[in-house]
Amino acid sequence: MLKRFLLIFLYLPVFGQVESIKEDVSILCSPTFHGRGYVENGDEIAANYLAQRFKQIGLKPLKNSYFQNFRFDVNSFPGSLHFIIDQDTLIPGIDYLIDPGCPNFNGNLNPKSLSFEICRNQEKLIAEIKQILTQKEFNAVLLDFRTTPKDSLALIRGIGEEIAQILPVVEWVNQKLTWSVSQEQLNFPLVQLHKDSLKLQDIRLAIEAKLVKDHESKNVIACIKSKKKKAKTIVFTAHYDHLGRMGKSTYFPGANDNASGVATLLAMAEKCMKNPIQHYNIVFIAFAGEEVGLLGSKYFVEHPLMDLKKIQFLINLDIMGSGEDGITVVNATLFNDAFQALTQTNADGQFLSQIKSRGPAANSDHYWFTQKQVPSFFIYTMGPNKNYHDVHDTYENLTFAKSNALVELLYQFAAKL
Repeated sequence: MLKRFLLIFLYLPVFGQVESIKEDVSILCSPTFHGRGYVENGDEIAANYLAQRFKQIGLKPLKNSYFQNFRFDVNSFPGSLHFIIDQDTLIPGIDYLIDPGCPNFNGNLNPKSLSFEICRNQEKLIAEIKQILTQKEFNAVLLDFRTTPKDSLALIRGIGEEIAQILPVVEWVNQKLTWSVSQEQLNFPLVQLHKDSLKLQDIRLAIEAKLVKDHESKNVIACIKSKKKKAKTIVFTAHYDHLGRMGKSTYFPGANDNASGVATLLAMAEKCMKNPIQHYNIVFIAFAGEEVGLLGSKYFVEHPLMDLKKIQFLINLDIMGSGEDGITVVNATLFNDAFQALTQTNADGQFLSQIKSRGPAANSDHYWFTQKQVPSFFIYTMGPNKNYHDVHDTYENLTFAKSNALVELLYQFAAKL
């Protein structure tokens, strides 16, 4: 009875956190944020919102500003996008994706179909491409991979991009459509097609692309300073950028990846402001440029605004929208003592059904800190939502089932470090 009472009492302070998390995710995923990418200043809109939220919560800038600016090249799609086959205007994100490295293009495609067997034989592939270029009967390549097993496709990974340096390419696939971001352009377009019952006799493609040089983006950084002299630091991080827009009509909301992580970061900030962990400085970093290649976190460790050696631990939050099946901890095998402390905290509080251990991986913003010998975890939730880098990763598809439990678990873990 006493244990049950203590658990109820423990949850009282965080009862409203799930509502705060839901509100932040809903706002970050709204069309006015343009997928937090590189069209219509989506990433800048998100950065300004996060700085305002940090200030609203009561956090101070780590230095003189909430922002740490840096630059990188990025390909973007700010204008028209049309893919018409057999007079059927296809739906972007549902029927097809353009490669993130696509250049400007406007024209008709008459592709020659090349089999998997030809693609895996370099001599035959070169001969076919030479024939297409010299005979002029066709002006593109069709790679029909709809019935090709995944393990076979792995043998020719990247073949579409290679051919698209020479000719336009249409890849006809059955697997899930997953988008990303590129810092450069191909010479010709590459389109992944995901729709059957097409004759492919009349194909028209129009893409408006813009390669942005030296795009300026911002890490957003705030802190709660300890009154204790020579206090070490706990860092919570999450990336706020996502994939942005693929043409004017289609954007990728990025709810689970990673509006959910940013909203959890903000909830942790609210929790720590109300209940300070007195013996630590607490720093909160929302990184830009993660989807482009972990660029924001890389820039931070190369231009640190704090002594990295004084970081007691870093907890990176990426994909935090569910939790019904528990969480996975990347770097658990590197920092076993901390992992054991986390699992014990979970057992004591009965927060999550399981905590899975995973080894090191360069799959989120913890990576560059680990390379600098900073003890770091990357934590992500497990649950029914499998949407990732697609137009279905929406606010409505998140459950937020363990949001309150996650915040309390992370807070108690940090307090015990």
